[in-house]
Amino acid sequence: MASPVVDEAYLKEVDKARRLLRALIAQKGCAPIMLRLAWHDAGTYDATMKTGGPNGSIRNEEEYSHGANNGLKIALNFCDEIKAKCPKITYADLYQLAGVVAVEVTGGPTVDFVPGRRDSVVSPKEGRLPDAKKGAPHLKDVFYRMGLTDKDIVALSGGHTLGRAHPERSGFEGAWTKEPLKFDNSYFVELLKGQSEGLLQLPSDKALLDDPNFRPFVELYAKDEELFFKDYAESHKKLSELGFRPPGSRPVKSATILAQSAVGVAVAAAVVILSYMYEVRRK
Repeated sequence: MASPVVDEAYLKEVDKARRLLRALIAQKGCAPIMLRLAWHDAGTYDATMKTGGPNGSIRNEEEYSHGANNGLKIALNFCDEIKAKCPKITYADLYQLAGVVAVEVTGGPTVDFVPGRRDSVVSPKEGRLPDAKKGAPHLKDVFYRMGLTDKDIVALSGGHTLGRAHPERSGFEGAWTKEPLKFDNSYFVELLKGQSEGLLQLPSDKALLDDPNFRPFVELYAKDEELFFKDYAESHKKLSELGFRPPGSRPVKSATILAQSAVGVAVAAAVVILSYMYEVRRK
């Protein structure tokens, strides 16, 4: 599908959608599932194959029926309410905007949002999203495939400060933190405390402590919430833009650059020759 034209009218639609999302998330208390929707639409990206990513394909029944997406039809339906009032915005932009707003309204950092994603009707095969029952090697396989780093893995894992696991969706039950509707660094604080009664720690969470590349970030973020917010906002933006080239950022092709350089050289040469001829005539 074609990319949207990001003009003044489209930007106004994005602003309207943002306001409506703020109201809906505040009313429904659905920030965690909206963030999960944004992540799961983006988290299918393959940097080598250039497929998947934040393109709205999660709205396809084929994809939202994947096991890792259990329960996300709820968030899709919430977004459909916004889409009905903001028809110009693409599903791809709407889902990522929902994730950004979910973080902001729960006290988290402001994540830069650039609109212009195009929708896709093609869904990737099942199996590209992280499996909470697996450890560090699996996390690295999944996130490296997207083109993300160890720091991104740990920072984004901090998003589990929001929400709780539901047995009918993931097979696990419980919240990661004592205040699951507040975005802060408590996920890392609780992780370093070890297993606490009533709180959840999955194998993929514990892997952040076991891996020597991950653990230093966990310790940093537990001590410094401001640093966590900074790194999280950067990593969230990267995730939300995987495979997306914002309008106006398209690189000039090398052939075009060479042609422009050749023209520049020719013009400069012409100026030199004309100046020389002018001086000769004066003499």
